[in-house]
Amino acid sequence: MLPVYRLGDIVQMRKEHACGGDRWEIMRVGMDFRIKCLQCGRVVMLPRRKFERAVKKVVRENPAPSVDGEGEE
Repeated sequence: MLPVYRLGDIVQMRKEHACGGDRWEIMRVGMDFRIKCLQCGRVVMLPRRKFERAVKKVVRENPAPSVDGEGEE
């Protein structure tokens, strides 16, 4: 089963960024991914295929927002 990536998820990449950080926040999901380095704040866009190969694991998943308004009063 393929992993599902959502906005706000924190992922660990296989290679470290030049600043030494390896944790990134997903800012855009689609054919291209926009990710932000949590250490230096650099924003990078990657094609989906390259992103999926570079991800080591999902560190923290962002809970999916409720669609039908559950929990809101």
